[in-house]
Amino acid sequence: MIKTLQDIVKRAQEQPKMKLAVAAAQDSDVLKAVAEAQEKNIIEAILIGNEEDINVIAKEIGIDLTSFTIIHIPDLMEAALEAVKMVSTGKADFVMKGLIDTSILLKAVLNKEVGLRAENLLSHVMVYDVPTYHKLLFLTDGGMNIAPTLEEKKGILKNAILAARATGIQEVKVACLAAKEKVSDKMQATIDGDSLKQLALEGYFGKSTLVEGPIAFDLAISKNAAEIKKFNSPVAGEADILLAPTIEVGNGIGKALTYMANAKSAGIIMGAKVPIVLVSRADDAETKLYSIALGSVIAACNY
Repeated sequence: MIKTLQDIVKRAQEQPKMKLAVAAAQDSDVLKAVAEAQEKNIIEAILIGNEEDINVIAKEIGIDLTSFTIIHIPDLMEAALEAVKMVSTGKADFVMKGLIDTSILLKAVLNKEVGLRAENLLSHVMVYDVPTYHKLLFLTDGGMNIAPTLEEKKGILKNAILAARATGIQEVKVACLAAKEKVSDKMQATIDGDSLKQLALEGYFGKSTLVEGPIAFDLAISKNAAEIKKFNSPVAGEADILLAPTIEVGNGIGKALTYMANAKSAGIIMGAKVPIVLVSRADDAETKLYSIALGSVIAACNY
């Protein structure tokens, strides 16, 4: 059973090796992560970008690139398009963001001719391995959708559930975060949380998906807090997915987990035809490795 990010790495090692196209690969932490992932037989890497810069960086950090495929495309937009095209033509299984702005990569992903656009909304999913929590915690969306509507939250939640199921979670427990548990006309998060809970009860998110909402953060992750406040729910203290009402909430929780709770993490964009590995430029090689492993596991599910 997968309970940690290391477990995801192990799962990725056990499955068939995936091909990863890296857009603008001229970044030291990206190259470190990709090299380690390839060494662990998780992926076969295709490095797209400025070949001279890639070679210089690899030499500086002691990576041998003889087993890598390198495609020399210095222009960032063209490199992003090529990475996406590799997937759309079946030459790669998923994509990773290198030293390139997210907007440039997403423009390529949404390209009508060679892109990976699907019917689903694109959304960001972070997976946290928190020392004080008993299993992995999926958080969405703290990176893309600013103030999602109820309709958009339905898409965001579907994407996160797909990611969670790819890691082997049989019964997915979702907490739709708000400041309190009672529905209030003055707090849209409570209204949306209640609506999503009703949709789940009607089977909208599929079997074995429990959605609680509205629910505060403490009740979602602490059974003790739920007992003290007499809040009864199978999701209380057992949440797999935290659905943030706005990007600020998701972003704030995520960074608090990283910088104040020593959580390790992995980041992915869901909603396209394949997962897109996307983490912050401030994230280290370890985070990028975990993100590659996560992307590999999801890509192997042919979602």
